[in-house]
Amino acid sequence: MILRDCFGDDCLTKANTGATGDKCRVVILTDDPGWHGARLREAFESRGVVSSFASLRDCRFDFHRFGRSVVLPGFEDRLPDGVFVRGVPGGTLEQVVLRLDVLHALRLLGVPVYNDGRAIERTVDKAMTSFVLAHAGIATPATWVTESEAEARGVVTKETAGGRELVVKPLFGSQGAGLKRVNGVAALPAAPDYDGVYYLQRYIEPAAPGWHDWRVFVINGTAVAAMIRHGKDWITNVSQGGRCEPADLAAHDDLRSLAEDAVGALEMDYAGVDLIRDGEGRTHVVEVNGIPAWKGLQSVSRVNIAQRLADDFLDRYLQRPMLHSVA
Repeated sequence: MILRDCFGDDCLTKANTGATGDKCRVVILTDDPGWHGARLREAFESRGVVSSFASLRDCRFDFHRFGRSVVLPGFEDRLPDGVFVRGVPGGTLEQVVLRLDVLHALRLLGVPVYNDGRAIERTVDKAMTSFVLAHAGIATPATWVTESEAEARGVVTKETAGGRELVVKPLFGSQGAGLKRVNGVAALPAAPDYDGVYYLQRYIEPAAPGWHDWRVFVINGTAVAAMIRHGKDWITNVSQGGRCEPADLAAHDDLRSLAEDAVGALEMDYAGVDLIRDGEGRTHVVEVNGIPAWKGLQSVSRVNIAQRLADDFLDRYLQRPMLHSVA
């Protein structure tokens, strides 16, 4: 095996070079820069790094370009020094696979990708997230995933007979969209409504009165900020009208350690972890978000989350030459 610099003459990363030479250039992948894009751009600029926005829809392969076969908007003649993933657009199976292929290829070409394609795959797919968490011994609600409506009905029958409710979720989904509580077989939606896959998770009733859960933001294995989300109903997502309240991580060591363990098991650079504490005082990881929003969390946190993200990305990945492994 030969270790060498990434392809081409622009392979040395240049974070913080500042006055001399080309500045480091980072692409923020998103379809809608909005508030989050503006905060990230400010954070990168504070470190002397130039950032631009691009959509994965507009990225492509061009195999006539040896070493630069991945082409991103604005980078037709070179590769960016780093890529920050803020959004992976939905689409057909072929479109989504191609977009993930781009992330994988960039990493193979020596371009740091934050979070990379592997981390995105493990978290955009709730079934794989649940598998990894359960396999690692991370406390998470009992979950069943099947294409069989008969098997799904059997799970619902057994669970409701024991006095428990279930939540059916889209396998690919976020921000609380498509969640439905199921308290009997009659309430089980038709399979086509969820693209032919039933993802059924045991509903956890919060320990304290009122609908609420926790969101813990983890960067490089360390929980940096947290909040309690109070919902108008049982769905507490901020995008669904949830109210944010600051949470002291020092006072909730179990939340901190559980969130950090979950992100470690999924091998992610950063993540938003949703947790809930049941009536017996046990805490469960409900979801792990690989492309988390943090506008609501920022509104109740003193930590500059965008700056922490940019600093971690630059300090860990863009301060030294990237080596490319060629078999």
